Amino acid sequence: MKKDCHIVAVLLIVMMISFPSCNSDNNDNETDNDGKITTSDVKNPISADGKSDMSSLPEFDFPVKEYNFGTVIQGEKVAYTFTFTNVGGSDLIINNVKASCGCTTPTWTKKPIAPGDKGEIEIVFNSQGRQGEQKKSVNVFANTQPNTTELRINCNIVTK
Repeated sequence: MKKDCHIVAVLLIVMMISFPSCNSDNNDNETDNDGKITTSDVKNPISADGKSDMSSLPEFDFPVKEYNFGTVIQGEKVAYTFTFTNVGGSDLIINNVKASCGCTTPTWTKKPIAPGDKGEIEIVFNSQGRQGEQKKSVNVFANTQPNTTELRINCNIVTK
């Protein structure tokens, strides 16, 4: 009798662990339909076989990918807006922009950028608590190939 109870207990534990994973929606790249871009919106035809038409993909053209603020007084916030043109063959969609440091805050064009249109990525750098030479990067994630583009800012922070 005790052996049967142990078997039932083990089966219950296995079922409790297994069933929640069956219901989980494991689409990490998709978001709820609350106005955010989902993976179904990004139609990137690149496949592992490499036989796709690259001219139909969106493509960034950044005149400037690295910006030097020069000398910055400690505590100042400085900003630079990187502009780009979509020189590809379909709408360019920026999914996310992530800074390498909490002192750097990005904002970007959220709507799809049609071929030939321009967009912006503004980077604000807060020099509070920092000194000397600073080099920061921002990764732009989009439906381009490759899907990540790096932008960089740098400066030299001095105390007043």
